[in-house]
Amino acid sequence: MDLPAGYSARPHVPADAQAVCDLVAATELVDAGEVAIEVEDIQGDWARGSFDLETESIGVWEGDRLVASGEVFKGRRADAGVHPEHRGRGLGSWLAGWVEECARSSGSVLVGQTVPGGSNAEAFLEARGYRQGWTSWVLQLPRNSTIGPQPLPRGYALREFAGGQDGRTAFQLIEDAFNEWPDRDPSSYADWAPRGPLRPGFQPWQIRFVTDDADTEVGVCYTIHAGETGYVDALAVRADQRGQGLARALLADAFARAREHGARVSELSTDSRTGALGLYEHVGMHVSKTWRHWMTDL
Repeated sequence: MDLPAGYSARPHVPADAQAVCDLVAATELVDAGEVAIEVEDIQGDWARGSFDLETESIGVWEGDRLVASGEVFKGRRADAGVHPEHRGRGLGSWLAGWVEECARSSGSVLVGQTVPGGSNAEAFLEARGYRQGWTSWVLQLPRNSTIGPQPLPRGYALREFAGGQDGRTAFQLIEDAFNEWPDRDPSSYADWAPRGPLRPGFQPWQIRFVTDDADTEVGVCYTIHAGETGYVDALAVRADQRGQGLARALLADAFARAREHGARVSELSTDSRTGALGLYEHVGMHVSKTWRHWMTDL
């Protein structure tokens, strides 16, 4: 399919990060009702070890204005969107074709994207023949609410990220826990670190560990401070240490730390693969948004 007249396309370069952030913000405002993206998110994603910006990204421009963008990570996970002012002109179909071909050329047999439930993006993917996968939920703790402190078992303690090997320790705890999910591709430290301790603006308080009586790290929580929001990006407890309230202790601690640094909203997301929705609702969080993953065979 040819690109509609008046537009040009090229792979992104690092200097495009702010333009992509502005584009995603415009799509989020229309499709999700609020803006969550930060330019640091784009920069972190582009710094992942397994991502090649030149071959796995594309920008569509009208003159010097970015109006559509897409990228494919590991041939499986797509992130693509068209500026609301330029929808209905064939750019979505062109971009979807590029995403599918990019994934196919990497040897992938399946590609998908997670989009807000009930959005135009969801309707587009469904009409294109994509099938629904898992459901994701964004949960918030009501303003001015807190999660009651969870006493730790005797000998257990919380501590802050201290550099050195802590980044790899945090990654391995998260990776081991998240690999229990079905339909999840294993990650690497080189892919995770740019979105974690190497993310622009990272501060040590954002990663907190729970240690056992031998001073071994058995759980971790990673929090992103974005504007007024303290967002728990990852929460993981070693399988043999669960059922002791460690996750709740980490969660309460993370939100408290974020508030100390200026956050007024406490937020996280989970999906139907984890079985954790009830846990978060039990501590007083409520679903604020629903997203769904749509995928297609190549």
